[in-house]
Parts: sequence; structure tokens; C-alpha cells
Amino acid sequence: MTVYIIAQFKIHDRAGYDRYEENFMDVFQPFGGTLLSVDEEPTVLQGAFDATRSVLMEFPSQEQAMAWMTSPEYQEIAKHRLEASVGNAILVKKTDGLTETD
Repeated sequence: MTVYIIAQFKIHDRAGYDRYEENFMDVFQPFGGTLLSVDEEPTVLQGAFDATRSVLMEFPSQEQAMAWMTSPEYQEIAKHRLEASVGNAILVKKTDGLTETD
């Protein structure tokens, strides 16, 4: 089942975050991920948004998403993101649509 990772980051060290980004796609793509959106100026529809970056990723399965997140290759670059930003991330499942009974 297709899953999405939705992440928001507040970057406080751009040079450090850039080190994370340098190898991101090389580590991301082998796990079947698709980067759907990276936005530093999203349109806020409700509530407050104080992050400096939002990210939307798609994976063919939760297993592939988790394999990417826990891989030694990702952990090696993730340390730069963790040092350069604070954030939140969630994994959500793709819906097949709502029915009248939902």
C-alpha cells in the first residue's frame, strides 16, 4: 500500500542542512521513493506554520519507507539534518477513497 511521509522543518543552520541535501537523492531513490513536494513558501490554509520547509514524499509501501529511514546510508546523512533543523514527520497511508459508510 502506498504511503506518504509529510515533514516540516525549521532550519537554523542552512550550511548544515545543505550537507544533508547533497546526498539525499542518491540515498532516497534506491528505496523507491518519489519526492512530491519541497516547499519553503507554502500557502497556509488554516492555523500557523512556522517551519521553513515542508516536504511530501511517496513510497510504494511502509516497508520501503521504513527501510529508507533506518538504512545506514540515510542515517549517515540524517545526522546533518538533525543538527541543522528541528522538525516533525509523519507517515500516512494512501486512502482508497471514502465510501458512504465511512
